[in-house]
Amino acid sequence: MSISSRFAVGVHILALLEVNKGEANSSEFIAASVNTNPAVIRKIIGMLKKAGLVNVRPGIAGAQPAKNLSEITLHDVYKAVQVVQEKELFSVHDQPNPDCTVGRNIQDTITPMFSAAEQAMEKALDNVTISDVVDDILRKEAVQ
Repeated sequence: MSISSRFAVGVHILALLEVNKGEANSSEFIAASVNTNPAVIRKIIGMLKKAGLVNVRPGIAGAQPAKNLSEITLHDVYKAVQVVQEKELFSVHDQPNPDCTVGRNIQDTITPMFSAAEQAMEKALDNVTISDVVDDILRKEAVQ
């Protein structure tokens, strides 16, 4: 099982808005870049808008970042697209056997470990901005 692709698509959208700034970034155009349905793009843009990461104008094709891309972290996007509920990245199985040594103790043992791992991932996402992503994309494109 993997984290929902909404996260990667949200990052893709924000990067594309920057690389293609000044153009009409319709959901159809963005969907062609992502290779998905425009309805998926509209849904994710709605999530990004609700989180204050993009601005959209009704009746006009396109969205724009709501703030400087150096102020939008990957963690912001991760939270915006509701990949997982807070503190639920790792789920623990319900009702292990209390008559078993492992079953009786597994939840109390692994829950703090899972929590630490989730916090480490979120900290890593906080250290990368959409601007960093765009810079890397443009650097790679210049080499080709």
